[in-house]
Amino acid sequence: MKALTFKRYGKSPDIGFSDLPRPTLRDDEMLVEVHAVGLNPIDNMITTGMFKPVLKFQLPATMGSDLAGVVKEVGPRVTRFKPGDAVFASLFDLGTGSLAEFAVVPERVAAPKPTNLDFVQAASVPMVGLTAWQAMKERAGVRPGQKVFIPAGAGGIGSIAIQLAKHFGAKVGTTTSTGNVPLVRGLGADEVIDYKQQAFEKQLRGYDMALGTLRDAEIEKAIGILKPGGKLVSLVGPLDAAFAQARKLNFVLKLVFGLMSRKVMRLAARHEVDYSFLFVRPDGDQLADIGKLLQTGTVRPVLDKVFAFEQAPEALAYVAQGRSKGKVVVQLK
Repeated sequence: MKALTFKRYGKSPDIGFSDLPRPTLRDDEMLVEVHAVGLNPIDNMITTGMFKPVLKFQLPATMGSDLAGVVKEVGPRVTRFKPGDAVFASLFDLGTGSLAEFAVVPERVAAPKPTNLDFVQAASVPMVGLTAWQAMKERAGVRPGQKVFIPAGAGGIGSIAIQLAKHFGAKVGTTTSTGNVPLVRGLGADEVIDYKQQAFEKQLRGYDMALGTLRDAEIEKAIGILKPGGKLVSLVGPLDAAFAQARKLNFVLKLVFGLMSRKVMRLAARHEVDYSFLFVRPDGDQLADIGKLLQTGTVRPVLDKVFAFEQAPEALAYVAQGRSKGKVVVQLK
């Protein structure tokens, strides 16, 4: 089968198409014919080796994490799906990839594709939907009436996170460029900061939770808009010792991640704010819950561009620019 792979970590990962054997299944896995793949910034970050101590791949490795497609075969312990079922899933952190004609999908990470979405739309959702769900519902426990700050509201994660925050009953503040103000307001944002005209840290106050999607100084500025007892859940780092502990990493990595997060931890403590780093996990049950919201139109995908499979390297390069409005998807079928 045809797959987009990388052969090494670093500045020259040798990304290209390879012919790989059709995968074999374990008892709890499904073989899915991939129709579409949603791309995420971390797909490019993985090849740099940044997450090499954490994410385990056997090189050459297939790229991509999200997919939507049709089940072709199932292992003997698979009970919720059968051949012919349309599914969507995230394969992130499973040591495999989705940018291929076929992918192995453990039953536990898959959910039925919402019938009102096509495969391209469905493929755009898994990682960003699960990330927003786990950050706001699990980690921060967002409740009705609370205020949630979601920077870069027109981006892939922001466009879904705004809608989920509104579903959880929160008031939402966000940042975006002038041209995207109508988009984020249409998604439900209550306070919109045009970052080309204003600094969010000077305009927003009294927030209960902030989603960290921008690095370094922007993370530190977000701490300042939170009320005492507020929570900052970062998706981009710095990684912290709690993350290393949860992953059962060695002592050296625990020490390194603790040092990496020391500055932000101290700043958060001064503001009486809780800082934590979140690494999204695949979860078919949560994705099914998100699928119900997609089915009813409570949440809708926001797409930027769709690329053909042969254009997958160009699609990844486009994502790396960080300028997409919504999600970028590679269509195979």
